[in-house]
Amino acid sequence: MRSCDVGVRRLPAGAGIGLRAPHVAAIAARRPAIPWLEVHAENYMHGPALRDLLRLRADHDISVHGVGLSLGTDGPLDARHLERLARLVERLEPAAVSEHLSWSVAGGAYLNHLLPLPLTEEALTVVAGHVDQLQTRLRRRVLVENPSSYLRFTSSTMSEPEFLAELARRTGCALLCDVNNIHVSAHNLGGDAAAYLDALPADAIGEIHLAGHAANDADGLTVLIDDHGSRVADAVWRLYARALERFGPVPTLIEWDTNLPALDVLLEEAARAQALLECHAVAA
Repeated sequence: MRSCDVGVRRLPAGAGIGLRAPHVAAIAARRPAIPWLEVHAENYMHGPALRDLLRLRADHDISVHGVGLSLGTDGPLDARHLERLARLVERLEPAAVSEHLSWSVAGGAYLNHLLPLPLTEEALTVVAGHVDQLQTRLRRRVLVENPSSYLRFTSSTMSEPEFLAELARRTGCALLCDVNNIHVSAHNLGGDAAAYLDALPADAIGEIHLAGHAANDADGLTVLIDDHGSRVADAVWRLYARALERFGPVPTLIEWDTNLPALDVLLEEAARAQALLECHAVAA
């Protein structure tokens, strides 16, 4: 399926921040000069929070980032969840909608994790079918994000960039390149983060995510945890600069979900990303 984006705005090629509840009032009052905000879809499907978001939409483009649709579930998508997401998208008219290359539902039970998939032809067929279903229902192209990984399936028959590239080719979806996730996965699994970037199809990249991570030491090994609870690490900033060289100035998000800092800290991180974006825009 090739999706239809007629009438859909595009995200500006600037640096946005993830909108979290403790910062809503400050953003509404201060109206900081950030071009766009990203929200987790599941936080706005019920309750009064949507009213505040609709008011913020007057000053900022909105990106909707789903965390619960479970594109990798071996079985049908949750029809009720898909309908709730579709109604939210129709109400918000966001500039972008994204989901994860992962699964989080088994036997009707929702798990509080974005779990990895074996990178096989069978899994690719399942995910492609779900992406087609999602794009058909939303009547727009969606972005699919690469996960952070802590293990490698022995049954995998292709690399993650190959899987994502083929998913984009089959469905016409775009890709959300999470640079922090690439760094985390490369460290944990012994991969080459730069080679991962180079293997992605540049014309499919529609958004970039940056976030912090934690380092846990166990049995003499250091495992990086994608916890979104700190500033972006220097190694991730360097990888981001390489991503911009490869993909050009792509809309970039600063994610921060745990140990939330003051809004000014998020704005500082976004300003650093914005400066890099502008440098690469001039170079291009």
